[in-house]
Amino acid sequence: VDPESRLEEEVIVRPTSETVIWSMYKKWIQSYRDLPLLINQWANVVRWEMRTRLFLRTTEFLWQEGHTAHATAAEAEEETLNILELYRQLAEDYLAIPVLTGLKTEAEKFAGAEKTYCIEAMMGDKRSLQAGTSHNLGQNFAKAFDVTFQTKDNKEDHVYATSWGVSTR
Repeated sequence: VDPESRLEEEVIVRPTSETVIWSMYKKWIQSYRDLPLLINQWANVVRWEMRTRLFLRTTEFLWQEGHTAHATAAEAEEETLNILELYRQLAEDYLAIPVLTGLKTEAEKFAGAEKTYCIEAMMGDKRSLQAGTSHNLGQNFAKAFDVTFQTKDNKEDHVYATSWGVSTR
């Protein structure tokens, strides 16, 4: 890097917020009484798209995302499906965009997720556009970031988590 082109303040470019959220979960979650923990945020994110498309596939875009931590696998799966349904309702009932809902294949699911559900909108060229996703992360991120809690039985366990997002693009 050219030393004269360096910024006075360093900038971090991130595709999503998992790293930031999970570092805070480690501080905030100690007991089952702290769960569920539900976070919603709006943020600009950047994706290094191979081919951008004006208004549809831009490099930087506004993103609504959520992150949750739960005491049980069943609670996390229920949250994942509830958010998928909320995204479907938003698209169809408020934006008048018909969508298909479904489970992504193993090859298509979010890295680190147990399952990824999505809403897909059909475009005029007969292609589908992923319009929202809801991920059941299981305990994968909790183990990676060592986020544990004390259960009702005074045992230590990793939290079960979800993340989900929809964009304005």
